[in-house]
Amino acid sequence: MIAVLDYGAGNLRSVEKALRHIGCDVAVTGDAEVLRRADGAVLPGVGAFGDAMKELRARGLEAPIKAYIKEDRPFLGICLGLQVLFESSEESPGAKGLGVLRGAVLRIPGDGGRKVPHIGWNSLDILEPGGLFAGLGPEPYTYFVHSYYVAAKEPVVTATAEYGVSIHAAVRKGNLFAVQFHPEKSGATGLAMLRNFAAVAEKGGA
Repeated sequence: MIAVLDYGAGNLRSVEKALRHIGCDVAVTGDAEVLRRADGAVLPGVGAFGDAMKELRARGLEAPIKAYIKEDRPFLGICLGLQVLFESSEESPGAKGLGVLRGAVLRIPGDGGRKVPHIGWNSLDILEPGGLFAGLGPEPYTYFVHSYYVAAKEPVVTATAEYGVSIHAAVRKGNLFAVQFHPEKSGATGLAMLRNFAAVAEKGGA
């Protein structure tokens, strides 16, 4: 069973639908006990960094999420669910993230006529094949919707994307995976990534 963590995130139902489409047993939950029993967990997210952290703490999910990740169990963060894994964000000065990965979240520069938020399809540069990217080509296209991007401070980056800056588009640390783009909105490529994660969860780890 894969737990999709409910803390009021905007894309929760689309993630649930995509996982069910590929045959996963899914529990949408804000219950720490359900998370503890899950084979894998997904932290979705659309919205503001500070608000997300406030909700995670208010719902008693911060410590259980950290414990789950510390045990190196299969975990996938999506979009804001990637960003809150890090320490801080320019979007919400003073707000502390989960801090399970070192680094900060920065605003995409809007210079050169570049539109922010970054919305649409963009190719990835895969730095570490396998994992979520098993069976995919070196430059798959995925769908992004974001105004902020992660700048990791440890060697966890598995894919980048270019949008005026080099965006750390995917990270991995053991069985912790996280992506800036939306696999649930990225067509067959995104579903393939979700299948890869589901396979890791089914095995209990990579």
